[in-house]
Amino acid sequence: MLASEHDLGRAGRGAGAAGLNDLSDVASHAFAAAAPRDLCTDCGISRSEDPKRCGRACQFIKPDYDGLERAVHGRTRDHARPDETFFGPFRRMVRASLAVPRPGAQWTGITTRIGERLLETGAVDAVLTMAADPDDRWKPVPVLVTRPEDMARCRGMRMGYAPLLALLEPARAQGIKRLAVIGIPCQVYALRALEKELGFEKLFVVGTPCSDNTTTERFHDFLALLAEDPSTISYLEFRADYYVELRFTDGRVKEIPFLQLPISKLPPDFFPLTCRTCVDYTNVLADITVGYMGGQGEQWLLIRNERGEELTALLGDEIRISEPAGGGKRQGPVKGFMANVARAAGGLPLRSMPNWLRPVVGRIMPLIGPKGLEFARARLEMKAVETVLHLRRERPRRMRSMIPDHVWRLVKPYGLEPGPDETRPGS
Repeated sequence: MLASEHDLGRAGRGAGAAGLNDLSDVASHAFAAAAPRDLCTDCGISRSEDPKRCGRACQFIKPDYDGLERAVHGRTRDHARPDETFFGPFRRMVRASLAVPRPGAQWTGITTRIGERLLETGAVDAVLTMAADPDDRWKPVPVLVTRPEDMARCRGMRMGYAPLLALLEPARAQGIKRLAVIGIPCQVYALRALEKELGFEKLFVVGTPCSDNTTTERFHDFLALLAEDPSTISYLEFRADYYVELRFTDGRVKEIPFLQLPISKLPPDFFPLTCRTCVDYTNVLADITVGYMGGQGEQWLLIRNERGEELTALLGDEIRISEPAGGGKRQGPVKGFMANVARAAGGLPLRSMPNWLRPVVGRIMPLIGPKGLEFARARLEMKAVETVLHLRRERPRRMRSMIPDHVWRLVKPYGLEPGPDETRPGS
């Protein structure tokens, strides 16, 4: 499943007081040569003045989720609250939307509006996030935003790698002391691991969920499989009702059931091993996670700590909030997913459903498949299964360091247990 769980994907603004007026100058800071790294999503740390910090900052080397959860939230996930096993620590979980949706937003614009409000109120000096490359609407480029009106240019989903954290040092050089960062999990993990030494007076972190990423070039290959005129696709969203929605520059809208996506036509390495073995779908180290999985047509907020409450309060009566709900059963879809991943991890072709049956099942899934929070739990279990099976196949020696205890809890109901060399001592 491709990931697009956010208002603005990875969004941002121009450097210093210039806002987004000179994006090319901003990008020149971010795209110094990256140090070669195994299992790297190019969060930007390897492009910084001290690329050796990757060793203690990267979630794909030896992550310490328990330690960082304590540092950020004051506690680790509480397994007595079952949803924290899935989603990480949170104070409250809500379904939400802006009362007046923002034009051009991926959903209603909550993430973008939080960035605007932080700047409007003077709570931060800048927002570090992503904007679209001037030459490619799908390519994310890291930017620093200092003017509220520039956040609108950061709306919409992006696909690809972008060294967001490479702009941390330019931000400090400009005298920015209070910063907000909008990022995906691998970026946020590294940010939190280095937070103390970065020395910002105040740091707000808005997280967007991420499941699978790929290069922008390969994403264009995927778009070419979805439409005869892929250059005119202006919007793509994986919806919780099992459809992908495409919008085109001429106003057309196309909806494709998940089961009719041409996934089998993608190369086996379309999604890199990093994304296939990521254990942080829901961005647990953010102050607030803004996604869609548990929203049932609206957005889904995980307000994780006091700073997350501050960020939510900034929206005041602009935001409508209700209790999340769910339905259906996830076990069948997760088992089917596990069987396909096991085949793929073993180098075998995916089982393909007959073409005549796909439209039928596509109509049934929104009716009987997991919905809302149950859909979100299913995705977390699928990601946990994927992590275990692909690491066993491709990097078995990394399992001990890369797989935290809660992942084993998620896969246990499906018969996956850790081997003697697959867990950390004391786990």
